[in-house]
Amino acid sequence: MFVISTRNFPPEIGGMQNLIGGLANELVNHGPVTVFADKTVRQEEYDKVSKATIERFGGFKLFRKYRKANRISEFIKENESIRSIFFDHWKSVEKINLNNIKNIPSFCLIHSKEINHEKGTSSNKRVLLSLEKVKFIIANSRFTKTLAINVGLPEKKIHIIHPGHDEPIDIEKRFINESKKIYGDSFPKILTVARLEKRKNHQNILMCIRNLKEKFPKIKYIIVGDGDEKKKLLSLVYELRLEKEVIFLNNIDQKLKISLIQTSDLFLMPSIKYKRSVEGFGISFIEAASYGVGSIGGRDGGAEDAIINNETGLICDGQDIGSIYNSIVEFFRNDNYKKFGSSAIKFSEHFTWKKIIRQYLDLI
Repeated sequence: MFVISTRNFPPEIGGMQNLIGGLANELVNHGPVTVFADKTVRQEEYDKVSKATIERFGGFKLFRKYRKANRISEFIKENESIRSIFFDHWKSVEKINLNNIKNIPSFCLIHSKEINHEKGTSSNKRVLLSLEKVKFIIANSRFTKTLAINVGLPEKKIHIIHPGHDEPIDIEKRFINESKKIYGDSFPKILTVARLEKRKNHQNILMCIRNLKEKFPKIKYIIVGDGDEKKKLLSLVYELRLEKEVIFLNNIDQKLKISLIQTSDLFLMPSIKYKRSVEGFGISFIEAASYGVGSIGGRDGGAEDAIINNETGLICDGQDIGSIYNSIVEFFRNDNYKKFGSSAIKFSEHFTWKKIIRQYLDLI
């Protein structure tokens, strides 16, 4: 039996939600799985068809953490056959009593944004104390492992296991037709799927789209996601007169999202470091790769683990609009995008959940 304690879980949408949801779905193939997750909208429908047993917790965040930790302690005492326990975040471990998990192989997944606190600060001390409790610290990239060591986490406990991705699926014709209708007869078809926040760098992409219109008169840029930056980005689109070239989408069907990826020519997310927030890996690059689409990512963070520069896509300086612009031009020069897409499919095969889960099981 496997146990997962998480703050982030489907049907909520997001990278962490996809990661923990995928982990749960793959672990089910190796034994029963019980997930302790936070309540969210539309959970009943999701939980009903899940192969894992899911217990949800609501209420105020502070009380929720204690109630979840107490319930996990009870569950461990009631079940002697637990093979391992997984935590999605150091805060999911924080209120857990060490004595309850010290004899169980325990994992905590770490991501650059969550651990990036200056040494000696109260947040840094909380991170270190929480992660002392687990046996294995799982970094999602080489970048995240280096950052973890720099903030004081013990190198010997840190293992790099990249996020997995689901096998590509066949998309129903109606979703394919809908995505084709959205893109129209455009070229190049450029897509970003990400929260609308500073570090995802939509603002610099939009500046590039404005400059690229002269070279690619039929360019189309689709943004899938929502977030705090939406109003500013909409204003920027209007200011740059990109209303015909840029489309914002949110709360769309998962299959339509996949169809938009599959139909696109480039997945673009040149992330930057913003304050303490930085991209740890970029599973979206791998998802795009699995559908034969190459990517351009930013050099800040762990994108270099998800994109092989000049093979499955390009790495640029997201802080420099000129670097993004030149990378997009190079991506489409001499049909390079077709070569990148073909190589990306092969590369993505290293990240299927069937292969990634073996790394966890080997540690157990």
